[in-house]
Amino acid sequence: MSRIRAAFYDPEGARWGIPTWWWRGAPAGYATRRQLRARGLRPGGQPVAAQVLWSGIGGTRAAYLYRIDLAKPKRTVTPRQRAAIGRALAARRTCPTCRVVRDYYIPRSLGECLDCDGGHLS
Repeated sequence: MSRIRAAFYDPEGARWGIPTWWWRGAPAGYATRRQLRARGLRPGGQPVAAQVLWSGIGGTRAAYLYRIDLAKPKRTVTPRQRAAIGRALAARRTCPTCRVVRDYYIPRSLGECLDCDGGHLS
């Protein structure tokens, strides 16, 4: 085992507080949030079970791992939630001055569409 791997190898959690492995060294049964999401799962309120550490830009980097067997299925968006999101996004495209729905989001720095602003950047 290399020195770098040995520095981050702590499967019992004595040194780092939780079980720790080096980059790509974690055993099966653990996954990051992104890996859980790719499987259609979410942590579901469980605490961080382990971590992966590696040396990166700015120092030691960490990726937290969750147990796959305790993960829950991702929640699906209801039709009412989807409709509410659609209305919110439409409101971001509606100019408050001329009330025209634009093809772009109204810049918050201007507070109105580009036509109503007249091309004057504040």
